[in-house]
Amino acid sequence: MPRGHEPRGPGAPDGPEIWIRGAVGEAEQPPRRYEEERRPAPRVRLFSWIATHGGAGSSTLATVFGGHDAGRDWPRPDRGEPASVLLVGRTHAAGLDAVSHTLDIFRRGDAPPGLDLDAIVLVADAPGRLPRQLTQRIKVINSVIDVYRVPWMPAWRTGDLAVPLPREAAPLARLTGRTAP
Repeated sequence: MPRGHEPRGPGAPDGPEIWIRGAVGEAEQPPRRYEEERRPAPRVRLFSWIATHGGAGSSTLATVFGGHDAGRDWPRPDRGEPASVLLVGRTHAAGLDAVSHTLDIFRRGDAPPGLDLDAIVLVADAPGRLPRQLTQRIKVINSVIDVYRVPWMPAWRTGDLAVPLPREAAPLARLTGRTAP
């Protein structure tokens, strides 16, 4: 029997087999699981960056990571500003004092209603390692709330905010929804 004319099982059409290359019709989609259908679409979360002292770096962080730079003011959710707050301070003694003071305002319930304190962001005040007493103070703050650290960025001093982020900033990049370094 010539090739392509072999007998087929019951109900098979007679005639040669036809092979088609490429997609024919719409591809069948695999069935979605119940959890996938019910899972909400991920949303980018916006934050308000609040400087706990002058020169903290909230403007730079808002530019690099996105979100609203509230400066030293409280954000106004009634005006569309994000209610999720990231407090920003430098890693020097005065910066950590200011962070602790503002953190205490939230602890006492004296912050404006509706604001949600998400984390503290500490920006290095100089290159290199911190003195032990400053590291200890950061550990105390971290025992109360999440602390994200941003290392010294020489390029930021000269206004170059487009440089790639170092890997130490990856956790903050994930939190803010920016593509990780």
